[in-house]
Amino acid sequence: MGILILFYIFVLAIFVGFEVITKVPPLLHTPLMSGSNAISGITLVGALISAGTGHSALSTILGMMAVVFATINVVGGFMVTDRMLEMFKKDSSKETSK
Repeated sequence: MGILILFYIFVLAIFVGFEVITKVPPLLHTPLMSGSNAISGITLVGALISAGTGHSALSTILGMMAVVFATINVVGGFMVTDRMLEMFKKDSSKETSK
């Protein structure tokens, strides 16, 4: 019974998340990306703790995998945020030629 309730919550979270994200205007994508980078940073800290506790070989392997994936997520998020912020900067080469 408990697994069925958890599955319902998971499916509901998918629908709600999809609806919320599709309603976000383009100007708010950069602040939301920065917020998700902060959450990914917290995930990275948790993954490091999990990998370093050494309770079992399985927990260490899963922790290391979590570290790798969280690092990829953080780095990719910062790259996307930087690219999005570049769109809002004024082009200095056009200003100097005027």
